[in-house]
Amino acid sequence: MSLFALVDVNSFYCSCERVFNPRLQQVPVVVLSNNDGCVIARTAEAKAAGIAMGAPLFQIREVVRRYGVKVYSSNYALYGDMSRRAMSVIGQFSPRAEIYSIDECFLDLEGFHSMDLTDYGQRIRSQVLQWTGLPVCVGIGPTKTLAKLANHFAKKRSQFAGVCHLPALTDAEQALLLEDTPVADVWGVGRKLTPKLQAMGIHTARDLQGASAARIRQHFGVVLERTVRELTGQVCFDLEEQPPPRQQIVVSRSFGERVTSLEELRSAVMNHAERAAEKLRRQDGVTQRIMVFIHTSPFNQNEPYYANSVTVPLRTPSNDSRVLVQAACNGLKQIYRTGYRYMKAGVMLLDLSPKAVAQGDLWATEDAPSPLMATLDKINGRMGRQSVTFAGALSKAGWKMKQDNLSPRYTTNWADIPTVRA
Repeated sequence: MSLFALVDVNSFYCSCERVFNPRLQQVPVVVLSNNDGCVIARTAEAKAAGIAMGAPLFQIREVVRRYGVKVYSSNYALYGDMSRRAMSVIGQFSPRAEIYSIDECFLDLEGFHSMDLTDYGQRIRSQVLQWTGLPVCVGIGPTKTLAKLANHFAKKRSQFAGVCHLPALTDAEQALLLEDTPVADVWGVGRKLTPKLQAMGIHTARDLQGASAARIRQHFGVVLERTVRELTGQVCFDLEEQPPPRQQIVVSRSFGERVTSLEELRSAVMNHAERAAEKLRRQDGVTQRIMVFIHTSPFNQNEPYYANSVTVPLRTPSNDSRVLVQAACNGLKQIYRTGYRYMKAGVMLLDLSPKAVAQGDLWATEDAPSPLMATLDKINGRMGRQSVTFAGALSKAGWKMKQDNLSPRYTTNWADIPTVRA
């Protein structure tokens, strides 16, 4: 019999900040999106203060002042490293694991039925907390969808003490939980499908569980049909121990300040192309086309709006940063126009394929791949991103992301490592 566990870090970004700053315990904390725009993570205390997910910072300044809310910019270097540490601990509790997101991991517990799995879940929580300082909740169910719901119950209902083993509950207890769960909270449903489901009389997870799978498929497609079957205990989504290669890679950022010059835009585009190339090499793939796009603010009625993009084909499929950066800069020259204040630029890699099967131009005379990119990735992986980079990407221009409340990179920068004195 199949059995899955979902281990999820509570308020992950905020919890990472608390690990290295114990004074934040029991204090309302929020983490902001790029350019310190909106709330993307909040603690229970911040939620109790009335701060909504997605709230713009400028709208909640009075609440922040009144309740002493601690506000942080997104520290992606810290969060990424803490995620790797947590996942390495969680992965020790099962021979098969799927890292689903930066703060979630599915475990395959098939064959663990003879164990006290509630106690096993508490062991997971205790070890992750002890080894990383991060609090987690554990949901256990016969399918991934039910494990996801069980994790939701483990977080929201105090009687489970952070671990909900759904099969250990009676049928009546399970039914009561599902009846009390809005259908929007079911994994794979969300807000977009909720109104359509409600129009069909499906308001709760229990309603969706009892719906006709054939009818759901007719109206919503095979993915939601599989969700219905999973709610009844039929496994439709297995673990993905190796995530499938991306079909597209996009790297873009809104600027901290409006950008007007081609030089500043080129610096941003070079950074984005270099980052995209790193991601492409990580999945051992190559690209045949790169798209470059730029645009001004669509919301500023006092300034002219301009948006444009161009796709640059590569003669030979490549993942070489030098090739992609050069192509991106050539594309930028084609679409750049003076007289505008740009708010965003980005690149998108298209027509991706595994390096081993890529077919290039028959008449291309490009040299064999250089070990330079592997060396570059190794140095940057060890010493930190952009320890070695293109000179043109080092601009300190205003396009750099606004991070006025950035915490130290405690685990990835020698200068930021905490000092402990006896």
